[in-house]
Amino acid sequence: MDKNLDEIKYELKKYGQEHLLNHYDNLDENKKKELIHQLSNIDFELINSLYANTKKEANNEKDKIEPIEFLDKYKLNEEYKNYEAIGKKAIKEGKLAAVTMAGGQGTRLGHNGPKGTYDIGLDSHKSLFELLADGIKEEAKKYDVIIPWFIMTSRENNEETIKFFEKNKFFGYQKDKNLFFFMQGQLPMVDTEGKILINEDGLVKEAADGHGGIYEALVKNGMVAKMEELGVEWVFIGGVDNCLVKMVDPVLMGIAIDKKVSVAGKSLVKANPHEKVGVFCKKNGKPYVIEYSEITDEMAEATDENGELLYGESHILCNLFSLDAIKRMGANPLPYHSAYKKAKYIDRDGNLVVPDSPNAYKFEAFLFDAFGAVDDLAVLRVRREEEFAPVKNADSAGVDCPSTARKLYEDFYKLK
Repeated sequence: MDKNLDEIKYELKKYGQEHLLNHYDNLDENKKKELIHQLSNIDFELINSLYANTKKEANNEKDKIEPIEFLDKYKLNEEYKNYEAIGKKAIKEGKLAAVTMAGGQGTRLGHNGPKGTYDIGLDSHKSLFELLADGIKEEAKKYDVIIPWFIMTSRENNEETIKFFEKNKFFGYQKDKNLFFFMQGQLPMVDTEGKILINEDGLVKEAADGHGGIYEALVKNGMVAKMEELGVEWVFIGGVDNCLVKMVDPVLMGIAIDKKVSVAGKSLVKANPHEKVGVFCKKNGKPYVIEYSEITDEMAEATDENGELLYGESHILCNLFSLDAIKRMGANPLPYHSAYKKAKYIDRDGNLVVPDSPNAYKFEAFLFDAFGAVDDLAVLRVRREEEFAPVKNADSAGVDCPSTARKLYEDFYKLK
């Protein structure tokens, strides 16, 4: 239940954020209600602690980092058939659901709209959403099941995303029966003094809380309960920008079930020792993904007796979770990381400030920070050309861009 204006004023004064009501009287009634709703739901203690953490230096010296074991999908031999059979059985029994994280906009691609609506330039002119829909439906057909599809949007693109699906007749799915939309969480952005920013619309300036918010969003939005109703036991979570993502993989599922682990992830061998990617490892004996910035040159270049990189398994945001694991992970928020960004905002005098350099902190959680909550996870190495064609940058970057993704997609499906 939202607080009244006097309660809000008291709390803002307590935390030194009174400026958030500076332009309240200039808002229309709907905006006033929305602002009150926002302010009623901000955890100011959390924001204070997150801002305080931006002033601390991370100290990882005591952490023990070790390589993690992995399976190569194409060196499994007889085990491959066994894992595949186990996974196929579970999929046929309707135990798998797919989740696509699609809260981002296509701004970096020069696209005005949700990233999932972006056309990568195929002759078919299919959007990323349609390419993913094709992939999941094609696999489901093999098992004579409908695999429920859950799509995480953001406050910024939720309405536009749903309209896009409506326009495309939900790509053969049925909304609220086997296709579900839910929104990820948001956190206020703060300036270098810890003051929460005001957006151009007079409301609190918020940013999505990162892909690590997926677990809490699934629980809070009732999606986990919906999965239980549908008999789902395993959930694949991937991003919208990988047009070759394989959401239905009986081998990955079979490995997770056979090895009795609650999380399984796909990896790619690093293109080179210093490729800027996070890699699977063990941290203090627990599964972890270490960022490239945390790896020393010595660790990055270390090899085993076969000449393979000890820290060479790139995390590509393609992970399978038991539903029980998601429930546990969603019970409490993950730790948040800060990112220093450029952010437009309205100052105390009502002027729009457009910075030319970073001026504000956003806070986000990382999906893989939850890996430390499980005893073990299975890592399956797959092939880049078969499962990883991300669309993250404009073509001018020359890497992980529409042209490289299009080429990988066309080669895989032999379209040219």
